Amino acid sequence: MTSRRSAGALAEPGARPGLTLAAVAVVQFMVSLDLSVVNVGLAQIAAGLGFSAVGLTWVIHAYALTFGGLLLLGGKAADRYGRKPVLLLGLALFGLASLAGGLAQEPGQLVAARAAQGIGAAALAPAALALLTTTFPAGRARVRAFGIWSATNAAGGALGVLIGGVLTEYAGWRWVMFVSVPMAACALALTWRAVPAGPPPVRGARPDVLGAVLATAGMTLLVFGIVRTDRYAWTSPVTVATLAVAVVLLAAFIVVERTTAREPLIRLGLLANRSVAGANAYNLLVGAAMAAAFYFASLYLQRVLGTGPALTGVEFLPFALGVVAGSVLAVKLGYRLAPRTLLVIGGLLTAAGFAWFGLISADGAFVTDVLGPSIVAGVGFGLCLGPVVSTATVGVAAHETGAASGLLNSSRQIGASLGLAVLGTVAHDRTGQAVTPEALNDGYALGLSLGAVLLLGAVLIALTVLRGDNPPARAGQVDDRVSLSARD
Repeated sequence: MTSRRSAGALAEPGARPGLTLAAVAVVQFMVSLDLSVVNVGLAQIAAGLGFSAVGLTWVIHAYALTFGGLLLLGGKAADRYGRKPVLLLGLALFGLASLAGGLAQEPGQLVAARAAQGIGAAALAPAALALLTTTFPAGRARVRAFGIWSATNAAGGALGVLIGGVLTEYAGWRWVMFVSVPMAACALALTWRAVPAGPPPVRGARPDVLGAVLATAGMTLLVFGIVRTDRYAWTSPVTVATLAVAVVLLAAFIVVERTTAREPLIRLGLLANRSVAGANAYNLLVGAAMAAAFYFASLYLQRVLGTGPALTGVEFLPFALGVVAGSVLAVKLGYRLAPRTLLVIGGLLTAAGFAWFGLISADGAFVTDVLGPSIVAGVGFGLCLGPVVSTATVGVAAHETGAASGLLNSSRQIGASLGLAVLGTVAHDRTGQAVTPEALNDGYALGLSLGAVLLLGAVLIALTVLRGDNPPARAGQVDDRVSLSARD
């Protein structure tokens, strides 16, 4: 009887769990959708605003870098100032930035709007996840809540391509930006009504803004140096100097976190936990592979096979459904299998799907070159989503949940930007200046094959770094291991 009461206990007095879950689900769907909704519209965005081939990648990088670079600051702000005010602020900024992006008249304006979206997402994503953690602290209610959260996360990322394709073809590319405005307004209203104020802000040192600036600037310069190798060779003074400054900034970030920050973005001792360190390394490689795959697959369908934006979005549906199916399956298997086992299985399936994708041909077709690998990779990716979050938060103190959530989200976004920068550059080098379907196909196939290699690296990390001795929780057992196995 005691376990049943504890399973449904709420950590926040006055919380309305149903509405809170709805608000968090809308937030996660919106954030995940915005990571992929622009992919199908990239060709039309380039034509409409005059982006160069390499400059176009900054529509992705601007969002991923500010999102990933500032997530740790967002997590600390949520822990210190309260989840509700940080969530409301992030939603307002995200909605306004989406509106500004849809109204952009030149490349720089769109890139700036995407960067502002990333800042807003960096505030709201860890606050939303920490809010869900405190609203559903244990038991079956937590399993169901994180199962719904995981499914909306997967659906947002995968269905973003479908929504982006339909909007681009029938309403224009600007609507891939405008679509987030009503979702942000809806989430804002739900959060204002459903989420309790929580405890008063914590008094003490301010969050480490200097650390956030150093980390974001270092990662931005690192990506900038990589993507500019199409103009400046890896050994050129420009590239070497850019990468050297990036390394110095990132080293300075570590020094600040270790020695001078009174309230560091991330307590570096947290990374001494093998589960935290291993899960974040796994997440970084998966994020790198997935971001590049969305980019290459979208361009392959449109530029090589000649598919229109709307149909391209429809042809991503098998992947979307596979991700949702894999996420649901992970929740069910989480009662029987250890998270590490699910990470290995999911990583191998996703790698197999990417290797299959690497066999695409210029005279191929959706049924023969895309459908099969989409299903395999989608189910595999869905299996990874929940277990990687459960692993990354095991043993984390309650007052560090926001920071830990920010770290995990950050590793995926930084991985996404680095993966797209490196694999995009390699694919561009393979293609050269040619724009024939055959040349483009060779570049995209190479990028997708290298994505499979990254995923095999993630599996190796799961096998060697993560612990596999956690027995799977039995159904009905009130244990954090049960509840965490459903998380994404």
